[in-house]
This record gives sequence, structure tokens and C-alpha cells, in this order.
Amino acid sequence: MRSIMHANRLHLLLPFALPAAADASTALYNIQSPALDKLLARATLVERVIGEDFQRTLPHERWVARQFGTVASGAGAADEAPLAPYMLRADGGEPGTSTWACVQPVHVRIAHDHLVLIDPASLALTDDEASTLLDVARPLIEELGVRIEAPKPSRWYLASDAFGTLAGASPLRASGRNIEIWLPHEAHTGERSRAWMKLQNEVQMAWFEHPVNEAREARGLPSVNSIWFHAQGAAQPVKSPFARVLSDAAATRGLALTAGVEIGAPPASFAGLTPGANASNGANGTRSGAHGGNEAAATTLVELDPFSAPYIEQDWARWNDAFAALETDWFAPALAALQAGQLGELGLTLCGDTGSVTLTITRGDLRKFWRRRLLASLFIE
Repeated sequence: MRSIMHANRLHLLLPFALPAAADASTALYNIQSPALDKLLARATLVERVIGEDFQRTLPHERWVARQFGTVASGAGAADEAPLAPYMLRADGGEPGTSTWACVQPVHVRIAHDHLVLIDPASLALTDDEASTLLDVARPLIEELGVRIEAPKPSRWYLASDAFGTLAGASPLRASGRNIEIWLPHEAHTGERSRAWMKLQNEVQMAWFEHPVNEAREARGLPSVNSIWFHAQGAAQPVKSPFARVLSDAAATRGLALTAGVEIGAPPASFAGLTPGANASNGANGTRSGAHGGNEAAATTLVELDPFSAPYIEQDWARWNDAFAALETDWFAPALAALQAGQLGELGLTLCGDTGSVTLTITRGDLRKFWRRRLLASLFIE
């Protein structure tokens, strides 16, 4: 194992790692996790957030936004995570001072008496397909006076005064559900935005029976028949409590870029971690710890996301397999590093569909044998 500097702290962010209480017995069936069990049993509870059923954002999105000190721009709802401008930056664009929304091509399925959004990741949309559909949609969008940036063809960013304080739901928040309550609406009045509805209808009609969709359907894939609006906001100054951030999530990477800290892809396992930025400095050579001091600046955030797709699809066998892999690749070696003094502190933020739990464990905590926290005690939904 490649040694991590003693002063370093590691924080693991795990979206969708906490199943709802009703699903727990199925999700955790036959899981063997002695390392995680010991970490949880000795951990100090830092924060327990019990979310609400109808919050439009996800717990891990809100957690990341809080860590970097973002605030909702304008008069948006307090529970929003206005992450679109940071996602734009991570994708290669420059948000400036404009207010941006992220817009993604999606498939909306017709159920018995309602419409259901499917997980955008399950579309298996290629860059060529996305680029072709974007070429069709772009002039329609620009004709309506909406500015569009699309450094990645499968994820667009729109800016328009007509959208005002329009609030949308994260795609994974709405996926698998009746979309009626999750459709974009004005934050204060709850009314649907006519400007957005017009734009959406124009794009839907242009894509109806488009050759890309006909070819997809011939291959047994869902058509791309709508677009989804979310994460609207303007970029704000941010500070990072982390010296480096290893994540594949555009929002997390964009926040880190804005804060000027080192970013990268998460390694396949704990053994792949290498010493990062100087413990006192971020990637731009300036002190980056939001809380000041070397301890905050020495922390590496690793966001691992093997759970989202199986959670949304309620595929608990696949979720179970992902959990077992994390035990082998991350929890067991992190526990060993704590015991050996190679890791100063391990933080865990486990998220569900509405809430999250954050814990920390130090080497000294491992000797506190009287602590007995079980994974089941963390279910908050």
C-alpha cells in the first residue's frame, strides 16, 4: 500500500449509500462488512440531516454545496443547490456572472395515468447522437432569445431572464417517479414557466420521429423525447475545506476548480491514493482551507458513486455487490491505514434519497470499544 502522509485526512462521500428503511433488509441481505462495521461502531457522529420528501435536490448535492459555501442566488428556495454554473466550468465553459440552468436530454415514459422520467444514465446516449440532437435544438433555443453553452453535447447550459427564479429537480431525484410535482416551476408562486414550456415543446416536436430516435428504437433503446431543467443559479465565490477533490461529478469538480484546489478522478481503490497538494496550499498555490489551518487543507475528498444507478432502479443485488466491493477496496484498507497511523482521520458522508449522515473516525476512536453504532441505526428515511 502506498503510504499517505500522516497529517492527511480522507473524506469519502457516498451518494445513495443509505437505502430507505423500508428497503434496508433487502439491500443489506447477506452483506459482510467487518471493516465498515468497526468504523461505524467507533465513529463520532458529526451531522445527521433528515431531508424532506419533496426537496428538489439530493442530499449529496446539498452537502457538497454547503462544504464549499455556495448560497442560492436571487430568491430561490433555501434547499436548492445552485450547481449549474460550476458544472459548466467543470465541462470546460466559463459561467461569468450569468445565471445558468443545466439542461439534459432525457426520456419520459408514459405510464398508466402519468409520466415517468427514467435515469438519464440509462439512455446510453452516445456523443454523436447527442451532438446531432443538439444541432437540431440549438437554433430553436437561440430563436427564443435563450443563450446556450454546450461544451459537452449531452449536458447543456441555458441562460435567460425569462426563466427568472425557475426551480427544477435533479434528474435522479425525479427518476422513476411521476414527474408532475418535479417539473420546473417558479420558486415563489409554484406556477409553471410559460417560457420554459414553449422551449421544451419546440425541442420535443423537433425530435419526434427524428432519425436518431428511430435508429435508437430499432436497437431497442429508449428515444430521447424531452429535456430536463435543473440546478439553476449564478456562480458565487467559494472556499474549499479540501486540499484536493477526486470525483467524476461535474458539480463537485466545478466547485473545486472555482475554489482553486487540485482535482482528479477517484482511484479504483484506497491503494491508488497518492500524496496530493501541499498540506498548506491548494493547486493555485494559495491557502485553500475554508476553516483555516493545515488540518482542513490536508483533507482529500473522494466521491465514489457505484450506488446511484442500482438504487434508482431498485436493483438491490447490484447495489449489494457495489457495497461489497467498497468494503474490499476502501473500507478495509482505510481501517488498516488508521490503525497503522498512516491516515490521520477518516470522514464518511453516507447519503440516501432525502437525508445524509456524516461521521469521523480517528486512530484514537478505534480504542473506544464501548461505542456500538450499527449501520441499521443510520437509516434516516
